[in-house]
Amino acid sequence: MQFTKMQAAGNDYIYIDCFQQSVSSPSELSVQLSNRHFGIGSDGIILIGPSDHADFSMRIFNADGSQAQMCGNGIRCVGKYVYEKGLTKKRSVTVDTLAGVKTLQLSVDGEDHVSRISVAMGTPELEPEHIPVNRTQLAELERMLQEKKIAESVFPVSMGNPHCILFVRNAFEAPVETIGPMAEKHSAFPERANIEFVEVVDEAHLKVRVWERGSGETLACGTGACASAVAAVLKKGASSKVSVTLPGGTLQICYDRGTGQVVLQGGAEFVFDGTLL
Repeated sequence: MQFTKMQAAGNDYIYIDCFQQSVSSPSELSVQLSNRHFGIGSDGIILIGPSDHADFSMRIFNADGSQAQMCGNGIRCVGKYVYEKGLTKKRSVTVDTLAGVKTLQLSVDGEDHVSRISVAMGTPELEPEHIPVNRTQLAELERMLQEKKIAESVFPVSMGNPHCILFVRNAFEAPVETIGPMAEKHSAFPERANIEFVEVVDEAHLKVRVWERGSGETLACGTGACASAVAAVLKKGASSKVSVTLPGGTLQICYDRGTGQVVLQGGAEFVFDGTLL
């Protein structure tokens, strides 16, 4: 089986071209390959295949084998992959995901390499029943985090997958390793949740660390960056365009409150190609 490892802001996945190959047990394969000691090492695997509704389809499996609806960094890598691997020469590409069809705009340099990718991420879901989140249990979680002086407030939002934003004083000193897994599996979130530790530096700059559902702490998360920006705009008065600094790099997010649309922009890189024996 041929594969390609890619990363965007340090969010790394193993990509498999399913036009030429088939994967019978993607959940098991993701657990095997994602192991950073006995496998290739990644946040999960992404299968690229055909679609009846878009130019391509994308299926995401986390490092623990669970399936994810959407990944903003992962889908940007898909855009670079399909263009530079010769699967398309379109610079506006649609991708069918479990969170709906997303449109990518590819910026191509003079050497025909994709330098940046913008993704129309759609509109954030704020209704508790659609995130989904249990408001009573969320209030208990928020009260506990406030009493322990871990977070000032919490804000749930879905960007095709559930997120819970924890507004903290210092994102890079937050107890992500202990609070992340607890909050991910808290009874407030019937489908578990991605947990973002967000520091508002100023109205145009956020610092964020992410505990990703099914993968643990990751260097970046595209939907998490978008969710953080939305929460910062609605809860903290941030501007509509913000830079989000994560351990793996910086992403640009634009949230148009008028239309409700969120756009994510950033780069993507190949790491290596390989063969699974």
